[in-house]
Amino acid sequence: MVFPVFIFYFNSVSSQTDTSLLSLLDDKTPAKEWITGAFKSSRIINNQSTELIGRGVLDFRILHRFGFINSGSNNFFGLDQARMRLGFDYGITENLTLGIGRSTYQKEIDGLIKFRVIQQQKGAKEVPVSLVWVSGMVVNTTKVNSLEPAKSLSDRTAYYHELLIGRKCNDKFSLQLTPAWVHRKVITSATVSADNKTDVYAIGLGARYKLSKRVALVIDYNYVVAGINKNEFVNPLAVGIDIETGGHVFQLHFSNTIGMNEKAFLTQTTNKWEDGDINFGFNISRVFNSRKKGR
Repeated sequence: MVFPVFIFYFNSVSSQTDTSLLSLLDDKTPAKEWITGAFKSSRIINNQSTELIGRGVLDFRILHRFGFINSGSNNFFGLDQARMRLGFDYGITENLTLGIGRSTYQKEIDGLIKFRVIQQQKGAKEVPVSLVWVSGMVVNTTKVNSLEPAKSLSDRTAYYHELLIGRKCNDKFSLQLTPAWVHRKVITSATVSADNKTDVYAIGLGARYKLSKRVALVIDYNYVVAGINKNEFVNPLAVGIDIETGGHVFQLHFSNTIGMNEKAFLTQTTNKWEDGDINFGFNISRVFNSRKKGR
């Protein structure tokens, strides 16, 4: 009788010891944790954000820009005028998104590829920032003016590339830098000067501060480093509020740009905040998941 009891006791003690050792190991080896939700939308306001929409998710997005507030009461302070962009972004994988859109401004059609290179994480391996690459193209489809230098479809196509560098600093505050390059084969500016180049370089700054569970303040600014005539064009700035309601994200904002793709707002913004050339606008995002649960 003594031997079986001894064996039972030994097994019990060994099991408890193994469990205790595993607990100690688990305490010393923190699990890897991905950091998400730096921004509540795939766009800050104008600029792309480091957020992707996920595999099998379709993001239907409406961007709307009214006229300028200083146009007066006759135009209902800009509300009588409007431009818009309809867009569809689809998540091929968790790290890859394809998008297409159409704007009423210059009847532009645009497409993009968005790929997450690195995602911010903490735990076993600390990664301080997220890196996302975006490449896209924009085609102006308005009727060709005989005086316009860009005649062919190729001449009226622009390309852009961006590196999004973002960090969720804490539960309330997120920050992003966006170096960007836009290439235009032919300059279609109304005033073609020596300062307007086919290659335009800019760096964007975006920030989000969470005011409540579903409301956040967002700021989106781009400084054009080189490639445009600063007497003719200015840097785009937008300030707004994010409102999250279930599957929808509403963005209400004020900005000095009417363009709704990277070529438009980086190379063709002419309106100045200090002159009151500010337009009210909104972005609406509605996502649809095409994947069944568990897949």
